[in-house]
Amino acid sequence: PALFMENARKGSIVSRANSIGSTSASSVPNTDDEDSDYHQEPYKESYKDRRRRAHTQAERKRRDAIKKGYDDLQAIVPTCEQQDFSIGSQKLSKAIVLQKTIDYIQFLHKEKKKQEEEVSTLRKDVMALKIMKVNYEQIVKAHQDNPTEGKDQVSDEVKFNVFQGIMDSLFQSFNASISVTSFQELSACVFSWIEEHCKPQTLRDVVIGVLHQLKSQLY
Repeated sequence: PALFMENARKGSIVSRANSIGSTSASSVPNTDDEDSDYHQEPYKESYKDRRRRAHTQAERKRRDAIKKGYDDLQAIVPTCEQQDFSIGSQKLSKAIVLQKTIDYIQFLHKEKKKQEEEVSTLRKDVMALKIMKVNYEQIVKAHQDNPTEGKDQVSDEVKFNVFQGIMDSLFQSFNASISVTSFQELSACVFSWIEEHCKPQTLRDVVIGVLHQLKSQLY
């Protein structure tokens, strides 16, 4: 009985020791897995912070670029600088700035088309004036080469007959070439007729023909 009691007492002591050891081990807060989790958590948060900061900076740059674009439009488009009494002294909204910009671009397109038409008309005028200039220069040169001609005075009636003969000849081609459906078509036909039938050589032939005809009638 004494030996049995001794063994039982030792077994109880060992059991309590194991229980204490297990409790102590479970209360220790530092293991390999926990160390790993503890060191990874700050890295994840730091990466998120960097991404958040980069996104914020990119968003700020985008907004600044958009704001600068609208500011540039307001500075370039004249109608954006004019006071709009419908909104008072309030700042123009982005929608109003865009609409005013569109209207101004359309206005510029119309002005460009109008100027191109005016340039085309002026070019035709210049061409007609050049033709007249060349014609007058040839008349002056012909007179200088034959200074004795024209000394004899001619009557105003003869001058009028020469003018009438030239105009009658020109009117025939003019009447056959001109269309009066609209003013625009009339203008185009007139310039086309001038370029075709008022060339220096053509006018010279007309004048020579009229002079020969009058000469045969007078003499």
